[in-house]
Amino acid sequence: MGRSIIPTKEANILYPKAVAILEDLQKLEDEVAMAGKTVTGELVIGASTIPGAYLLPSIASKFKQQYPRISFEVQIDDSAKIVTAIQENNLLLGIVGAKLPARQINYIPFADDELVLVAAPDNPIPDTIKPNDLLKHPFILRENGSGTLKNTEVLLSEKNIGLDRMNIAATLGSSTAVKEAVKYDLGVSFISMHAVKEELKYGSLRKIEVKGVSMERNLYIAIAKKRSLPHHYQVFLDFLKNLAEI
Repeated sequence: MGRSIIPTKEANILYPKAVAILEDLQKLEDEVAMAGKTVTGELVIGASTIPGAYLLPSIASKFKQQYPRISFEVQIDDSAKIVTAIQENNLLLGIVGAKLPARQINYIPFADDELVLVAAPDNPIPDTIKPNDLLKHPFILRENGSGTLKNTEVLLSEKNIGLDRMNIAATLGSSTAVKEAVKYDLGVSFISMHAVKEELKYGSLRKIEVKGVSMERNLYIAIAKKRSLPHHYQVFLDFLKNLAEI
């Protein structure tokens, strides 16, 4: 009216409701912001044998010290099954021992590892052998789908040694089973240094050098491409990345 603005009857009804809506939106924004700062919930992590048994327990402990409202479930299986579970949306994040072909998966290098040839202390195999000498000794393999098996195949193929030429004494489904079989002198085997460093330290296993064979490898964080992670998973992923850079 003239140079003044006065509310209509409709405005008198609308205005307080509009103010309440704006206040609720601000409250919602504040609550969302607080939720983003609170790391809580369950982390279900897939892992192959080596990272699952020898790395994740200490990592989970350190993470929980910072975020005590987090709980962990670690599902341990071979690398291939962990990658498949991520592809099928049954897992959001995994740590595996090999980069397996999978177009929908991003692999992020996480930790260094080394495969070492081990034998029982009383096994007559020399402390240093040539690659072809492996053909003379009973050998223990990991199961199909294992990152350790894939790495072993690749590294031996560089020396023109196929697994079909080797004297396979057993195929076993975990690093623990392999260690026990080697201790009882069923054969020799390549196994992660993470899995056998205590046994090598105290002499229950013996490390055998293979001339000209470097068995270093990476362990990888595996996540699905084009998928947003829930907040607590993203915080854990960032935590893993920071550990990888240390």
